Amino acid sequence: GVPEMSLPGLLQTVVHAIVAEIPNPAPADPTGNAKGITLLLSYIKWGVLIVCAGVALASAGYMAAGKLSDRPDNVHKGKTAFLWSFGATVAAAIAIPALNTVFAAAS
Repeated sequence: GVPEMSLPGLLQTVVHAIVAEIPNPAPADPTGNAKGITLLLSYIKWGVLIVCAGVALASAGYMAAGKLSDRPDNVHKGKTAFLWSFGATVAAAIAIPALNTVFAAAS
């Protein structure tokens, strides 16, 4: 006769049969090779670097003004802002090549 199957074994067999029928298409570029996304991302990357540089210069000026006017609180705020801008610059320096690698692999 027919071998008896348990309910979990039967369910597993049915699920495997259904999943085997689902097609697995190759990945496709959703933008259709449009260069607008790449251009937008490159503008954003340069914008981030320009903002980081601007904040670093402004915080250096804030530190200098605080030092010249004998306001240690302003010097501390300038140092803190400079450290944050340095951290953002490092993060951008890591993220930009990573994004370039991902988009180069996708195209």
